[in-house]
Amino acid sequence: MPPRLNLARLNLPNLISLSRLFLVPVAVGLIIERRYGVAFWVFVTAGLSDALDGFVAKRFDCRTRLGALLDPAADKFLLVSLYLTLGYSQALPIWLVILVVFRDAMIVGGFVLVQAIAAPKEFGPLYISKINTLVQTTLIGFVLAQEGLAVDPGVLTLLLIFGAAATTVA
Repeated sequence: MPPRLNLARLNLPNLISLSRLFLVPVAVGLIIERRYGVAFWVFVTAGLSDALDGFVAKRFDCRTRLGALLDPAADKFLLVSLYLTLGYSQALPIWLVILVVFRDAMIVGGFVLVQAIAAPKEFGPLYISKINTLVQTTLIGFVLAQEGLAVDPGVLTLLLIFGAAATTVA
């Protein structure tokens, strides 16, 4: 008999994180269909849900181990999926997509390896990792806005691309 899902662990913040996971294929499909404007608003909704689940979990003291895994997993899945899709759509340079995906694969692989061979430990993000996430997220939002909402890219896109690359390497 397969194990049953413990619904008691699916509190409101966890459900919000789970909904963010369900937004990923929607955003990917919209980008593939070149509906960048709608994809931008789906991406904004995902970002707001990330802020909301963290706020609710902290404010109402309903943090769980599941949430501690689900929230960053949803974030990684969203960013990696959108980088891959924007690379496929040629809205981002492929070298940047490879760099971002390789870094995240190394982080996830390292986390799994440490958890498998050592006593489980809690790891918090480094300050540079937070900056990197901010730059990577800003770049995705800007590219989607530029493509879908006719925002003039100017030199900002290039600065964000190289900023994302630099913080990814750091």
